[in-house]
Amino acid sequence: MSNPDIQARASGALMGALIGEALAVGPHWYYDLDALRADYGSWISGYTEPKPGRYHAGLKAGESSQAGLLLELTMRSLRERGGYDEADFCRRLDENFFPQIDGTPNSGPGGYTSQSMRHTWRLRVREGQPWEQVGGYADTTEAAERALAIAVRYARKPAKLAKLVSDNTVLTQIDPTVGAMTTAYCAALGLLVQGEPFDKDISGKLMALVRSGELPFHTVTAEGESFVPNGAEQARRAGQFASPDALLGMGSIARAAADPDVRIDPAWKVSLVYGMPCSVYHQFPAVYYLAARFAGDFETAVLNAVNGGGQNQARAMLTGALVGAMVGIAGIPKRLVDGLDRAQERLQLAGAIAANV
Repeated sequence: MSNPDIQARASGALMGALIGEALAVGPHWYYDLDALRADYGSWISGYTEPKPGRYHAGLKAGESSQAGLLLELTMRSLRERGGYDEADFCRRLDENFFPQIDGTPNSGPGGYTSQSMRHTWRLRVREGQPWEQVGGYADTTEAAERALAIAVRYARKPAKLAKLVSDNTVLTQIDPTVGAMTTAYCAALGLLVQGEPFDKDISGKLMALVRSGELPFHTVTAEGESFVPNGAEQARRAGQFASPDALLGMGSIARAAADPDVRIDPAWKVSLVYGMPCSVYHQFPAVYYLAARFAGDFETAVLNAVNGGGQNQARAMLTGALVGAMVGIAGIPKRLVDGLDRAQERLQLAGAIAANV
């Protein structure tokens, strides 16, 4: 039976991710914060256009780069198939996305192709390898940026969520740390869609699901260490990760965000504390801090993610999904919804997925 509150949170998560990503299209990848301020002023408060010669140059304010477009591709597959269908998802990449890129960074829709997608394109298109053999070791959040839609769709089924998210991740990224951190983020997002807050107790709630067998994550003390795949090393999936640390860390970060003796002010400097680069071990901690600190304030959360520079697009996208889930679609400011390219079309798409949660 559908639940209106869950539907609102699911729509908020999906639209929050799309909005966060689009907010950072203009000021994406400024590692020199003085240059960022010179180009966009002391505080970025809305959608902007990229400057000439920058990443995503040519896009208009409110439009999405490839990260947003790949999330939307995943969402369309979920809607049209009624759930995650790996064959359909891969077909869409083969037929709709890969013909638009050429394996170089600055090509295709959205103005930039991620490292993992470039690697996958080369093995899949140029070398004709099967999907099972085209994943690479890029340590970015690229898989999480699309798989978050799968997490929303299966928010009330944590075991299925974890399996499908990890299955989707290894299509392009086979590093086990990336897999664990991506699956952990998505598992947390699933709890938020169900109505749980992102606070110091989030890790305990996730670990309770692990102990009950509802969430397939290794607990280190499992008898026989049977999580290790038999034979040669291979991409690890839900239930095979080396430890539960990806679940445990987020609770500590959320605790710090609420501790008056641990302050990052202004909050955008979270990018300096946890690091500005693209790797999962920089991105997820910053996202968790912002989500916990601004759990009820979508705009403040995503704008601090954007204003921190560096890989602010992933930071804002992933933060937007978490806080969007907590505030629901009604909690996202109307100006940010209306300013998003094809806003009504995407609202309908998000709503169609949310109706099946």
